Amino acid sequence: QVQLVESGGGLVQAGGSLRLSCAASGSLVGINTMGWYRQAPGKQRELVARITSGPRTTYADSVKGRFTISRDNAKNTVYLQMNSLKPEDTGVYYCYSHDYFNEDYWGQGTQVTVSS
Repeated sequence: QVQLVESGGGLVQAGGSLRLSCAASGSLVGINTMGWYRQAPGKQRELVARITSGPRTTYADSVKGRFTISRDNAKNTVYLQMNSLKPEDTGVYYCYSHDYFNEDYWGQGTQVTVSS
């Protein structure tokens, strides 16, 4: 089992910045990918960014150039630096991990609200 705990969400004005953190604990051997999804009200959950053990990063087109994902393996933590935030970035942001056994784990989510 893997436990993921997110932090760093909040309310920010458009153009502002936030940094999300996701601390992983438990059975971490075998995790190869960590990342962030988000879900806006009335919409499906969508991938925001992910980072592999390579590390290789992938971003949604809507956040390229504004968001940066990184991981600190010593702290078992993944970060999402979000700059130039827009109202359409509003949603619940979920951290996830994927391992070599094809198991996915999810955090409880953290709310990000961007006001116009």
